Amino acid sequence: MSALTDRSDRPVVRAPAPARRPGAGLGARRHVAALAASVAVAAAALPLGSHFSLLGAPIIALVLGAAVATVRPVPAWRGALGAGSRYVLQLAIVVLGATISLPQVLRVGGSSLPVLVGSLTAALLAAQLLGRGLEVPDRLRVLIGVGTGICGASAIAAVSKVVDARERDIRYAISTIFAFNLLAALIFPPLGHLLGMSQHAFGLWAGTAVNDTSSVVATAFAYGHSAGTYAVIVKLTRTAAIVPVSLWLAAAALRRAPQPGEPRLATPRRALRHVVPWFLLWFLAASAINSLVGLDAATRTGLSHAGLALTTLALAAVGLSSNFGELRRTGPRPLALGALVWATVTGVSLALQGL
Repeated sequence: MSALTDRSDRPVVRAPAPARRPGAGLGARRHVAALAASVAVAAAALPLGSHFSLLGAPIIALVLGAAVATVRPVPAWRGALGAGSRYVLQLAIVVLGATISLPQVLRVGGSSLPVLVGSLTAALLAAQLLGRGLEVPDRLRVLIGVGTGICGASAIAAVSKVVDARERDIRYAISTIFAFNLLAALIFPPLGHLLGMSQHAFGLWAGTAVNDTSSVVATAFAYGHSAGTYAVIVKLTRTAAIVPVSLWLAAAALRRAPQPGEPRLATPRRALRHVVPWFLLWFLAASAINSLVGLDAATRTGLSHAGLALTTLALAAVGLSSNFGELRRTGPRPLALGALVWATVTGVSLALQGL
């Protein structure tokens, strides 16, 4: 009797081993490799930041990461790096919230509203008017406008779901915004010193005129801790504008008759589901805990150091995920529009502060 028969002499049929899905485990390895690369860049940037305090560790990590991505790009890592940098930066901001009192958050956020509203309005108008002159497509104009006026890649990702932007337009807009993030991180601190700006004045300027949250944090903390704290509050207040702007875009799209073959646009309800920046609530909760409990100076110092390390790690991932080749494929017009809108916001922010 064969070993593969049961008592009734019927052959025993063995179930085949489950086929391994192609690429299984590859995503996890990519995330581990991307994290290891980010940690290595951040570890190199932290000691350099103490020697070059005018730049600071986060900006150095951003530049080092971008240099590595330019010399040896790894396209397969970009998705993991983008998601990882976003979550790490949000954690860093929540940790920073525990070092700030809630009354301070409300006071700074409220006092910055005139400059925020003015610079955001200028960004959206400039993107539409100048974009028409440069013959930049409608959706790309919207993405560049909200990316410059609100919070860079986060706003682009949120609004792209509202207006159903093409993947190519999203990539173009994010690449354009990143170029000016890097430029702002390098030139804003020296310009602030040249203009003799106070810590609070520079924090307000960086919080309103630098595009992405990660670059705001890096740029402002390079100027000083007080400037960084001020800029983060201003920036988070600015980030909250994603909600009303996205709802307005969704309502405007519904009023406009769609063209044949045009993708379905978001309803205001669907827009709200996509764009609420939930980590802002955690930041406010951390600030409220600090206000109620009253953390001691040693704890706040430790949290500040932890926030700096997390921010440096996030900026290293942002730099490593950069894709300057996308700018070459975009052509000069969207890049020119990004430059003009950014220059408009920078000038309007300074002018409103002067007023």
